[in-house]
Amino acid sequence: MRICIFGAGAIGGYLGAKLAAVGADVSLVARGPHLAALQRDGLTLIEEGHESTTKVRATDSASDLGPQDYVILTLKAHSVPPVVDHILPLLGPQSTLVSGVNGIPWWYFHRHGGQFEGKHLVTVDPGNRQWDGFHPDRVLGCVVYPAAEVERPGVIRHVEGNRFSLGEPSGEVSERATTLSRALTTAGLKAPVRPRLRDEIWVKLWGNLSFNPISALTCSTLDVLCTDPGTRSVARAMMLEAQEIAERLGIKFPIDVDRRIEGGAAVGAHKTSMLQDLEAGRPMEIDALIGSVAELGELVGVEAPTIRTVLALIRLRAGATPRA
Repeated sequence: MRICIFGAGAIGGYLGAKLAAVGADVSLVARGPHLAALQRDGLTLIEEGHESTTKVRATDSASDLGPQDYVILTLKAHSVPPVVDHILPLLGPQSTLVSGVNGIPWWYFHRHGGQFEGKHLVTVDPGNRQWDGFHPDRVLGCVVYPAAEVERPGVIRHVEGNRFSLGEPSGEVSERATTLSRALTTAGLKAPVRPRLRDEIWVKLWGNLSFNPISALTCSTLDVLCTDPGTRSVARAMMLEAQEIAERLGIKFPIDVDRRIEGGAAVGAHKTSMLQDLEAGRPMEIDALIGSVAELGELVGVEAPTIRTVLALIRLRAGATPRA
């Protein structure tokens, strides 16, 4: 079984290191100094105080690798549409594309059922680049829970978590899902196959759509924005609006909003990915995390005024931020 990880940064590098350590046929697509270090020194993982290095096949050109059984995308959401053509050489007739990207995925309404079946989302797939290029029948959904960071080129530090929930857009428990689940489990990861993966997508997004932009607008860490009365109330309002949108789409939330906020506070003095991107001058995942929810609100008739206000503010903030 051939597995390629496209976008081997922190999460992709962590996943690649775990698979390589148990002898999986895994390759990585990376770039820049990180790629040079992978090719020269191998992939180093620091986990629970232990450091291990594994030689891996790494390249910046998917054409070097050929068709794979599984292609796992671990890019930022806005980075995928521009590189669709670079990913296509990895996809043969039987290849599965595993979408490990944050936010509402471009394939959300594929095999969804109901009145919105097959609906395309402009915010996450402008011009239908992914829908037409990849085709949604290839897709296996994935909700990524681990936290990791690139400590230096070629070196990944695992922070916490090891779960990669998998799920078919249709909700069926397919052979391709269970096969990948077994491979990830062999590598020491948790990889449950979920019949209702969209529920998990929303629970993770619930925090991301609120905590991320508020942290970037206020330069606050999670412990602060989840406990300060003002920012907590804004986050709570956004989350309740999102919940109304999601429930109109058939989503079931297993926890309530206050428990989800307390979970964010418990993480401590952590900078969200959006704040980290802002400080580094990198593009932020605005449309996948917030714009898509506003688009879905329009679709189901929920006004979501707090989400729209914060979306306008963070878009302006992004436009005023110099790019690296």
